[in-house]
Amino acid sequence: MSTFEQFNLPKSVQKAIDDLGFTSPTPIQEKSFGVIMSGRDMMGIAQTGTGKTLAYLLPLLKLYKFSTSHTPKLVILVPTRELVVQVVEEVQKLTKYMSVRSLGVYGGVNINTQKTAVYTGIDILVGTPGRVMDLALDNVIRFEDTQKLVIDEFDEMLNLGFRVQLTSILAMMPKKRQNILFSATMTDEVDAILNDFFDYPEEVTLAASGTPLENIEQLTYNVPNFNTKINLLTHLLQNYEDMSRVLVFVNNKKIADLLHEKIEPNFEDQFGVIHSNKSQNYRLNTMASFQDGKLRGLITTDIMARGLDISNITHVINFEMPEMPEQYMHRIGRTGRADASGTAINFVTPREQEMQMSIEELMDYELEITEFPEEVAISTFLIGPEKDKEKIKFLLKKPKLSGDGAFQEKSDKNKKVNLGGPSKTKKKTHGSINRGLLRAQTAKRNKKKK
Repeated sequence: MSTFEQFNLPKSVQKAIDDLGFTSPTPIQEKSFGVIMSGRDMMGIAQTGTGKTLAYLLPLLKLYKFSTSHTPKLVILVPTRELVVQVVEEVQKLTKYMSVRSLGVYGGVNINTQKTAVYTGIDILVGTPGRVMDLALDNVIRFEDTQKLVIDEFDEMLNLGFRVQLTSILAMMPKKRQNILFSATMTDEVDAILNDFFDYPEEVTLAASGTPLENIEQLTYNVPNFNTKINLLTHLLQNYEDMSRVLVFVNNKKIADLLHEKIEPNFEDQFGVIHSNKSQNYRLNTMASFQDGKLRGLITTDIMARGLDISNITHVINFEMPEMPEQYMHRIGRTGRADASGTAINFVTPREQEMQMSIEELMDYELEITEFPEEVAISTFLIGPEKDKEKIKFLLKKPKLSGDGAFQEKSDKNKKVNLGGPSKTKKKTHGSINRGLLRAQTAKRNKKKK
């Protein structure tokens, strides 16, 4: 069995590892160590939860040399504020016995406070691309001493629209540096930036982006609508005590707030909500409460799916199926970490079945359907978007059923086929009727004159 001692880490770093109780490196840590130590550029493909943060920090701290300069020697770029906080914490734990100054910068807080912190001197800078670029443009952060650049969760940064900031930061940096990039997926955009800014990077691959994790059980329920999903979620949480640390994923902030409002009466003060509309302090405090076991679960958007190190998640629930298949892997990767087992539960409505098929195609794995519990009530009450969908489906696809279940024939006026073209608004219809009346009245007057 391999141990961290095989890396011959400096005593200060090894002591910090021992304090943390880590004994064996993960596969990505083993595979990356030699490549990063060689000084070559590296492109790492690995899923969330594989230990990527230590995979780049350990070799970089071994290579680190003390310097009297006050500008960063190592820059780490990550996509979200929460991930900045997490990585800074990891850096501080590993450099506990070293003379290293680390700082995290991100948007949403007073930039002047961060400027003051930068002026005191930095060795390791961790930040989001937007705030790092702001500070660099103000000439507060300078990169002349930067020797190592790490870009983590690269594909997610591009998804969040950070391409311009990333390329600007890359252009500001010294050409002679080592680049280390981690991404869960390999896309054309990732390839393009590698070609422009990296020097023949060596690829380290842990697993294909769609590979399902073996220690995660995946359960899928076919559910007709949103309110039935509420009923099913309530049933599962009330009847399965092992659902003790739960992440519930939805696709947008409005649904996150609505879902929390719906389940709060049955699970008072057991669930928190995290999304980008929540303040930074609220998000960090909510995450801390969850990590400390004060909350049973979090309802969140995909901001939580990438990179954040929240331990011992027992269940991931996809209350809504993700709109991008790769995101499914990032979500379920929050559970079943290290040697632990985990469970991913999917709620799939008819309109989400196409998303399910895309996920199955990516994984080359068919999600098994779990029998819907008989005791769970099927709601007939539809929320806004579902009403619209039902109307469209009814008008375009389904003929109306008569009382005895037989299909009714459409009336002759409803058999007309819509061939497109401009729609007739009420205003235009009323206008045509008025013009007809006017012509009739004019003709009548002319007849009288004759």
